[in-house]
Amino acid sequence: MEKFNWKKHLKVSATVVALVAGTTVVWASGGGHGETAHHNVWHDVDTWKVLNFVVLALGCFFIAKKPVAQFFSSRTKGIEEELTDLEQKKADAERKLAEYESRFRNLEQESEKIVEDYVKQGEEAKKRILAEAEAQAEKLEDMAKRNIEQEFKAAKALLKQEVAERAMEQAEALIKKSITTQDQNRLVDDYLKKVEA
Repeated sequence: MEKFNWKKHLKVSATVVALVAGTTVVWASGGGHGETAHHNVWHDVDTWKVLNFVVLALGCFFIAKKPVAQFFSSRTKGIEEELTDLEQKKADAERKLAEYESRFRNLEQESEKIVEDYVKQGEEAKKRILAEAEAQAEKLEDMAKRNIEQEFKAAKALLKQEVAERAMEQAEALIKKSITTQDQNRLVDDYLKKVEA
């Protein structure tokens, strides 16, 4: 802040007082164009009134100069700070806008990437499920083949047994038809001889 310079203000005040005094003297003495003295409206009292007014105005000027200057200086400084703050906020808003625009562009790319990842995971899951299903089907097929083989073996054994039994029945029936009573007697005699011996 600038220092109050009394010498400068004294010179300015003295110059203003001299001009006002000179003006009043010229004005007071300028009424001699055939007019009478009572038409001269300027009196010594008026000079003192003007001088009092000038001194009062100068006093008010010097007293109010510093606060008014400070007021306008602080107001100017406040406006400058407010403008700086607004410029900073504008720069921040532009930066955030650019960041959000960048994120928005990246969001589209990220969403496409996420969709691609899900499609890829779905394909992998599909392959895995199909592979597991094939492995399960092969196991079931192997089990079915073993069960069929066991059933086949069991049926074959049962069939052999039935064939053997039927063959025995037919052989027995055939023997019964072809054996006569003489053959029966001879067989009984042979059996008895074996038992006695």
